[in-house]
Amino acid sequence: MGLKFDYKHGQTPLDEEEKEGLKIKSITTQGELDEFEQLNIEKAVEWTIRANLKLEKILTEKFIKDLHKKLYGDVWKWAGEFRKTDKNIGISWKQIGIEVKNLLDDTKFWIENKTFQPEEIAIRFKHRIVSIHCFPNGNGRHSRMMADIIMESIFGKEIFSWQQSNMVKANETRKEYIKALRKADNGNVAPLIKFAKN
Repeated sequence: MGLKFDYKHGQTPLDEEEKEGLKIKSITTQGELDEFEQLNIEKAVEWTIRANLKLEKILTEKFIKDLHKKLYGDVWKWAGEFRKTDKNIGISWKQIGIEVKNLLDDTKFWIENKTFQPEEIAIRFKHRIVSIHCFPNGNGRHSRMMADIIMESIFGKEIFSWQQSNMVKANETRKEYIKALRKADNGNVAPLIKFAKN
């Protein structure tokens, strides 16, 4: 029978081939999937703490992929690989590599030239990478973690609280997050920064 997915507002459905990438065949509910992913994510968080990360390592395509693999590799075969299909959101999959390179170059420029405050650089990065939508799934969590790594490892600042939420449940917090993302789509990152800090 397989797993029945329960997509929340703003989540990207997986195509059939991507669903086949589920490593743990005993998972049959969205709740079980969320639990396995959460355990995987906790291991990834521990890895980032131990990894002693520097700017040169963080702002690379390799690190972006490695972090996704650390977050979801126990659960999904395609973890850490850029998607190879188009989705209802994000850019054409053929453009991912180019757009990631542009984002990394822009971010390095912002840091070197102090174009924005640290939290704005981290949030602009987070917003752009989630808009690119590099992976079949897990882009929101991945982008928030990238923002936290940029804050902590590049700027030596406190990580964001993200409303103390993992944003998996379809509640008011998730709605507010999606609303802040939409405003950032239109060039206003202030609500997303505010959301991340509260």
